[in-house]
Amino acid sequence: MTLTEARKILGLGPDEDPRPYLAEFESARERIAEMVRTAPNEVLGARYQEGLVEFDQAMAAVHEYLQALGLMPRPTDGPKPLEEAPEIFLASEKPAKPRSRTPARLAWAAVILTAVAGGGLLHYKQKESAEIQRQIRVTFLERVGSEYVENRRWQEAAAAFAEIEELAPGSELAKLGRRSIEAGMTEEQTQFVGYWTGQAIAELESGRLDEAEAASRKVLEKFPAEKEAAAILAKVAEARVGQSLETALVAARQLLNDRKWPLAIEAANRILATHPEDAGAKTILADAAAALAKYEADEARAKDLLAQAAALDTGNFDQKALDLLREAAALSPGNQEIASRLEKMASYTRTLRVPGDFASPAEAIEASRDGDRIVIAEEVWKGPLVINAAIELQGAGSGKTFIECHADSGSAITIGPQAKGARITGISFRHESFQAVGNDRFSAALVRGGGAIFVDCHFTDASGHGLAVIEGGEAVATRCRFQSNGWNGAAAIGKGSLIEVRDSEAIENFEHGIETWDGASAVLANNRCEGNSRNGIHIDNQAASATLEGNQLIANREFGLVLDSAANGKVSGNIARANLLGGFVVRTDASALPFTGNQATLNQGPGLVLEKGLAPDAYASNKATKNATKDILADATLAQPEEHSAVPTEETRR
Repeated sequence: MTLTEARKILGLGPDEDPRPYLAEFESARERIAEMVRTAPNEVLGARYQEGLVEFDQAMAAVHEYLQALGLMPRPTDGPKPLEEAPEIFLASEKPAKPRSRTPARLAWAAVILTAVAGGGLLHYKQKESAEIQRQIRVTFLERVGSEYVENRRWQEAAAAFAEIEELAPGSELAKLGRRSIEAGMTEEQTQFVGYWTGQAIAELESGRLDEAEAASRKVLEKFPAEKEAAAILAKVAEARVGQSLETALVAARQLLNDRKWPLAIEAANRILATHPEDAGAKTILADAAAALAKYEADEARAKDLLAQAAALDTGNFDQKALDLLREAAALSPGNQEIASRLEKMASYTRTLRVPGDFASPAEAIEASRDGDRIVIAEEVWKGPLVINAAIELQGAGSGKTFIECHADSGSAITIGPQAKGARITGISFRHESFQAVGNDRFSAALVRGGGAIFVDCHFTDASGHGLAVIEGGEAVATRCRFQSNGWNGAAAIGKGSLIEVRDSEAIENFEHGIETWDGASAVLANNRCEGNSRNGIHIDNQAASATLEGNQLIANREFGLVLDSAANGKVSGNIARANLLGGFVVRTDASALPFTGNQATLNQGPGLVLEKGLAPDAYASNKATKNATKDILADATLAQPEEHSAVPTEETRR
């Protein structure tokens, strides 16, 4: 610091001798130091400290100047009283005119210095008190403003820092305060938005759409421009549409399952009117239209067969006429004319009626012999029933006549080894309650070594399989339904066993729709296997044959069709659609089966999986399109076939 700057800071004139005022300067310095120590806040204290440093630098410059002139001892010299020094003139050769000096003037200089240290250039002693009051007010406003920010009282905080700006324009405190308000409001908004948008997302993911919408609107009411909340609200609206669509699809599928095809077509068309690209509605429409067309063709064929049988009716037993009528009844179960003609011509042999001739089906079966017909009325009858003769068991319809028993009592009906050529029509077989627990479970119907034809029969709610064929038995099921059974819908097990299923449905079973294994044979044609927990059809026949034609394998939880093994037969014209793991699987042990003209589409996994060793060119006649992962997966390494479900019999139970 220069001497001139030091004189200006200390309030000395250009030629004024500083020595008479050194004591007053020391006193003024102590006053400034005291203000530093007692400053009400750090900011003001820092400003006072700057003034003190500047004051010390000015005094040091004056001391150095006096020492250079020999008018003041250096630190190493002994003390030298100032009053013994000769009178000198520092700024000119001529003495200056004496000026009046008083302690008040020095105090005034100290006040000026003190004011400078506090951040202002004050020229009058009276202003020192006003400056202190201003700083005290600023300190108070800073404290209460900070408290308002902490408590999120934004308006009061803004008012406090605005007053600081008025008292000290350009104040850093005011700037910091405004920034803290902005940061606090941003944080508050972030927390509010984060909480309610998180709540909305959780509710949406849980399917609670009303709650998700309410949470989103809480955000938008306060922050209308919040994009995430608006996006969630849009997703809620989309989910509502999806829920409505799914409800409509479920209802349409139920109509299809109930064979109410015109109504199913109407329902599918209503969905497509608003969702023209919906694959589910398109599938329902196609399936219902195909089923309706087949129904109409069956009805026409049934009328023709009725006419042929009527021409053969001479009042005597005629097997050909009965066969024609039975086929007609299978094609058109609800045709009363056919049913009446069949009952009439069948009466040419012995007919046993329940009730009427016998109180229960079990009593009628006990009294029957080969060739007898047992007519069972519309009612729920108790089993289990055991048939060991070539009789006909005729119900009032699968939705009218029911045979049931407890799941622990056995199968609702068992066809024994002596029942070669038994025929069962128009009856539903089930367990009284569903108990899918353990490995020792009975099927709803069991064919043990005998032979039976089932027409228009339902096999539902069994603890085990819907229909099981074992011990070299043979079963033919036409226009039947296998639904909601604890294992497979229909199954054939063991060498010599044969199951033939045509024009039937295997839906929503806990394992496969239809399964054959361990040397059993299968003939499966024009069936619909849908919504089963495992595969639509699973074939593991070893050296036996498998013929699969025209089956629809839809939306099963694993594959549409798995061919583990078979020695001969063929697989053609089958469609695998919308299955979870894929369409078709062919292993090397099934390579002997011609596999042609099959279609795999819209499956969530590969359309066609070929085990390692199978040449893709041999399967070129099949079509795989629009499958999620890939259409054809060749050279696949597959696990060993799993063990199959056991089938308990009365003998194994004992």
